[in-house]
Amino acid sequence: MAYDLTGKIKLIQEPQTFNSGFTKREMVVVVEGGKYPQEINLEFVQDKISLLDNLEPGQTVTVTFDIRGREYNGRYFNNLQGWRISMENESPTTDAPPVQDGPPAEVYDDDIPF
Repeated sequence: MAYDLTGKIKLIQEPQTFNSGFTKREMVVVVEGGKYPQEINLEFVQDKISLLDNLEPGQTVTVTFDIRGREYNGRYFNNLQGWRISMENESPTTDAPPVQDGPPAEVYDDDIPF
């Protein structure tokens, strides 16, 4: 399931490559909403790290991401793994096909029987 968040880029980390060959790069996006702004850390892995190449702190972006979870030594961890980024007034930057989150609008029926 895909999620979106929109905010301003606070920082973009340098890529990290591990002994296993796994590469990741992290970005922090500040989301305004509610009583306090939230600083959300998102990670991009393998070929998706290139999505961050032309971005800079201060830009407003919408990031599409998946929530990933795992257990390690009895503790549970979650990651927000980004896979698409669009800047204000631009189209998304990814090669992934668009994800449809629900049925087309014409499928909805206001005449509910209960």
